[in-house]
Amino acid sequence: MTTSPATRGRSARLPRDARRAQLLVAAQEVFVRAGYHAAAMDEIADQAGVSKPVLYQHFPSKLELYLALLDQHTEAMVSAVRQALASTHDNKQRVAATMAAYFEFVDRKGEPFRLVFESDLTSEAAVRERVDAVTARCAEAIAEVISEDTALPEDEALLLGVALTGMAQVTARYWMTTQGSIPRDAASRLIGQLSWRGLGGFPKASTLGEHPADAEQADDAAR
Repeated sequence: MTTSPATRGRSARLPRDARRAQLLVAAQEVFVRAGYHAAAMDEIADQAGVSKPVLYQHFPSKLELYLALLDQHTEAMVSAVRQALASTHDNKQRVAATMAAYFEFVDRKGEPFRLVFESDLTSEAAVRERVDAVTARCAEAIAEVISEDTALPEDEALLLGVALTGMAQVTARYWMTTQGSIPRDAASRLIGQLSWRGLGGFPKASTLGEHPADAEQADDAAR
């Protein structure tokens, strides 16, 4: 005999942090499925197997609950990009790892990318701030590496960082709509190769000021 989530969870007593985590999981399922506007706190409480008062003890409003989820997943996205950039000193591999981080994020169980990149609440200032911030922070992390490696001005490095971030987001989300017609690793590798074709054309910082032919040879050797 099966029981509903509400029946399974009502009697369970959890530590506060564990309960909060449980509520966030339930809320994510409802928000992803229904969107912010159609989601109801009653539905989220039922999904979590708790009473509505318990839900409100942890999250006084639906917006606060939604923002908590956004904070969790935007931090996860930024962390994934930073880890990819720090995973190697080989810049070609860095590009590949960064693209792979985006593809892995959109492929995560529960589809958190829909909250981060496809929110239906961007008219809310607090949501828009978080959505814009995750793109900016990822772009800045990429730009920092580009600036150090190429000695490009900061504004030019940041523009390239924004371009790579945008490419990664759009292509990863498009790949998800194809339902895996291309394996994830193959898809991210393809986009990484395209990105490296462009970035690899910039002279490394140590070669700036050399004769163009010498700089090109040095870049080829580094790649």
